[in-house]
Amino acid sequence: MRLVLLLLSLLLPLRAALAQEAVHGGPVRALAVAPDGTLASAGFDQSVIFWDAAGGRARAVVRWHAGAVNALAALPGGLVASSGEDGRIALWPPRPGAQPLRVLEGHEGPVVALAAAGPRLASAAWDGTARVWDLGAGALPRVLEGHQGNVNAVVFGADGVVVTAGADGTVRAWPEGEPPRTLAEFSLPQNTLAALPGGALAAGGADGIVRIIDAGGAVRELQAGTRPLVALAASPDGALLAAGSIGGSVTLWEVASGRLRHTLEGPGLPVWSVAFAPDGRTLWTGGADRRVRRWDAATGSPIGPLGGEAEAAPVAGLDAYGARVFRACSACHALTPEGGNMAGPHLHGLFGRRMGSVAGYEYSERLARGDITWTRETVADLFTRGPDEVTPGTKMPVQTVGNAEDLAALLRFLEAATR
Repeated sequence: MRLVLLLLSLLLPLRAALAQEAVHGGPVRALAVAPDGTLASAGFDQSVIFWDAAGGRARAVVRWHAGAVNALAALPGGLVASSGEDGRIALWPPRPGAQPLRVLEGHEGPVVALAAAGPRLASAAWDGTARVWDLGAGALPRVLEGHQGNVNAVVFGADGVVVTAGADGTVRAWPEGEPPRTLAEFSLPQNTLAALPGGALAAGGADGIVRIIDAGGAVRELQAGTRPLVALAASPDGALLAAGSIGGSVTLWEVASGRLRHTLEGPGLPVWSVAFAPDGRTLWTGGADRRVRRWDAATGSPIGPLGGEAEAAPVAGLDAYGARVFRACSACHALTPEGGNMAGPHLHGLFGRRMGSVAGYEYSERLARGDITWTRETVADLFTRGPDEVTPGTKMPVQTVGNAEDLAALLRFLEAATR
């Protein structure tokens, strides 16, 4: 969970823009699909992208949250709710501007899951609570307390009852006006939930197992892998269940029989989000490759990603070996000012500039001190010992380059490419 928390701490400046082509500047953390097929995605880069899915292009890119955007939910009237590391929930119209229509506040930690049912919105957070908001009434939210530790997931189950799952391994139901009930208890954290027909639920755990909990409390297990599951989605008819994992796999299951139908051949990176289209024929996934990808749910075949190219274009005359090493950095950093600030600041003029000095980028408090000048030696130190050692207290993700040849090639590439 510490690695996830670090990843969720990437920052971007606050701005909004329209875009004809777009990719996220960091991993795609959340997806939401409206009944009319409208698609939204959110990422560790602090952005929410509203897509023209049919055309494969972005209609709008919004950056408002002060931190990673962790969850999305489609609401009546074409609205979309987003929540983030900043503990806030924002409501956006179908064609958003720079500011949300409404902001819901009260959580004291990152809001990592959202679920909608009519005018009600439920949120789950790492402050140990879930909340239920009546968007029509505008009243104070109903606060659900009882989990020991982070609340990781929330759904509306049978008869509109709110169900949550947490790091304490429990799945709990919260009937209004009644005491909460523990529906199931497991030995490992439960990270994600999906509601199924007949009052059943699916829970995805840290051990890679999908657990189907029927209305009577009986549990059956689907072994989706050995890496933690972080995303679940049921098809509109409840017949199929998609499970995404930190290990990069996405498995498609027949709920009734428990048969594994497909394992999607994706980019082999963490898959943070999955969502079905309203017709159940298309599955959307989002992950660490920054892309929103679509799949034929019946065959498991890829249809193609949305937006522009995710990979940085090769730069003529520059170190090819170093360029390959830099691909891991290109998800968060552009090489030129024209590329803009992404999940991290652009790298133009890197060598010789003071840490925390790129205009327009909202740095963490530690990096904003500017007490390091980036040179070949200090950049090498950063990637040898890691940001947590070189700049303790930073919100940069922990990453190192352990191979000396890789590090030397990366430095050669950066010296040439950032001039």
